[in-house]
Amino acid sequence: MIINLRYHIASLVATFLALGIGILIGSIMLGNDTLVKQQQQLTRKLELQIEELRKKNEAVQAIVNNLETSNDVKEQFEKQSLPFLLAGRLSGYQVAIVEINNYRFLPEFTETLKTSGVTVSSVTTIFSDPGFDQEEIQSFWGQKDLTPELITRRLANEIGQTIVTGGNQELINFLTAQGIIKATGQYGVPLNGVIIIRGSQEQKACYEVDTFDLPLIDYFLKQKISVFGVEETKVDRSCMKAYQRKEITTIDNIDTIPGQAALVLAMAGNPGHYGVKPTAQSLLPKLDASSGKKDKGKI
Repeated sequence: MIINLRYHIASLVATFLALGIGILIGSIMLGNDTLVKQQQQLTRKLELQIEELRKKNEAVQAIVNNLETSNDVKEQFEKQSLPFLLAGRLSGYQVAIVEINNYRFLPEFTETLKTSGVTVSSVTTIFSDPGFDQEEIQSFWGQKDLTPELITRRLANEIGQTIVTGGNQELINFLTAQGIIKATGQYGVPLNGVIIIRGSQEQKACYEVDTFDLPLIDYFLKQKISVFGVEETKVDRSCMKAYQRKEITTIDNIDTIPGQAALVLAMAGNPGHYGVKPTAQSLLPKLDASSGKKDKGKI
């Protein structure tokens, strides 16, 4: 921690003023040099302490500057070496992206996928706190008395089905009008994998993982489509442990270059749990001669 030099100097200046007053009073009252000499010695000690604090502050600042420089070099190396590591590894690989809780993934994320040869066929955003009218959606389905849990599970299943088959456009139009989802790209394209991005920076999630995410994952797995669950390094509520119950690959630091590299390498045939959290097995997959074979993503 950097020493607050201004605070210490202010404290010492106040001490000097007190000493000065003490010297003046002592000289008047005692009329000898003994007290003055003692005060002068103490003043000298305080001056030495100020100098020592200044040197310590300079040393700490030098360490901080070196760390910042090292970190900048590391980030530059990661950014410049990533294309060489991943270029063309997943040529022809088709994925759909599902954002849950309106997560806004970084442009670098899609650029990394593009560099590796991945084509993103569609992006489906599930908004947080959609506030949809349950009666409206039950009326759309022609059913009544569905519990909130059953509604959420059915939504997960039908959204997954629409992403894979391209059918049921009426549902997509309805959900879009209700403010539940936003859909871009093309549905019904043959998929190699689905990337589910869970953004839960808010304490209140739009849907519970057990009633939305996991049924959605189940649907894709039944269609023999690889599923990769990812999230940012800093989230209020991590979903990786829940996702791992479905034996899918998870990446818990997708906002970083190592996380993006881990995702591509996992998609290329190295399933596992990667990242920096306790639920991760390692930061990156182990690279060997067999890396590059496209895998179903199951652990």
